[in-house]
Amino acid sequence: MQFSLRAALLLVLVCLVALLPMVANDYYIGLTIKIMIYSLFALSLQLLVGGTGLVSLGHAAFFGISAYTATLLSPESGAGNFFILLPCAVVASMIFAAITGILSLRTKGIYFIMVTLAFAQMAYYIFHDTKIGGGTDGIYMYFRPEWRIGDTVLLDISKPYPFYLFTLACLLLVWGFLAVLMRSRFGAALTGIRVNEQRMRAAGYTTLGYKLVAYVIAGGLGGIAGVLYAVKDGFVNPELLAWEQSGLVLLMVILGGSGRLWGAIVGAAGLTLLQELFQSEALLGDLATHWHLPFGLAIIALVALMPKGITGLPEQFRALRSKRTATPAAPARS
Repeated sequence: MQFSLRAALLLVLVCLVALLPMVANDYYIGLTIKIMIYSLFALSLQLLVGGTGLVSLGHAAFFGISAYTATLLSPESGAGNFFILLPCAVVASMIFAAITGILSLRTKGIYFIMVTLAFAQMAYYIFHDTKIGGGTDGIYMYFRPEWRIGDTVLLDISKPYPFYLFTLACLLLVWGFLAVLMRSRFGAALTGIRVNEQRMRAAGYTTLGYKLVAYVIAGGLGGIAGVLYAVKDGFVNPELLAWEQSGLVLLMVILGGSGRLWGAIVGAAGLTLLQELFQSEALLGDLATHWHLPFGLAIIALVALMPKGITGLPEQFRALRSKRTATPAAPARS
């Protein structure tokens, strides 16, 4: 009964999001697309952080490499074929994940964090300091790609509503894929590695292989988000690979709750809306020009008040309620 209720609520929520462009203006449509792309990006990192126990500070490399690949492969005249651009961009990010993962996964803890950060910064400076991707100025994607076979256009995502629905479909497919993956034997092995890797080795599991596969899958999923971001803005620059981008998506996972897939989506939505709030001159006036300070203070407060993230609030309230119930009343004084 509970599962049916959750499925019904999920279906209603998806329908409401799908129909939002019918009633919302361009600003809110663009904001929703941005939230969905970052949700997909956060889901890819959730596989590492919440699923495998690997905290990476270089996840933006996959995001930026796929965005650059799709933009570099797109023609300067006429729309490119998404059947070609998307797989090539995702494969590029997965190749980078495989090469760097083989080296970085041999480290643990803070060393793994620093190694992933170092690899991401190497990729950042390749695009920042060379002419491969236009240097610091970045490059433009002049035409949005189309899903087509020959001359038959199956889906024209140059139009706002088809692109909106396509982004929503990608988010749902990735969420469903990860939900099935984490319930499989492979997902159970990743959970075991996160809980106690040494015990998994003693049980006969080659933990490095499992972690590498998870790392490559996460890189590919992050690559999908990067392609969508490039198509949305029609422009990419080296800041997509910067460590700030990796830190931002890591904050999304932490804020939403690293132990749940829904946490990545909730965290991405919450952090994006929080940014929009503190950048709004209509609401905050001149303070909006210095939005980083109140935004940082708000993040610190939220993480301190919600150690298990937004999705962990019900559990936190239940624990608090049970603690109050279990506390015996003080004896009355005579």
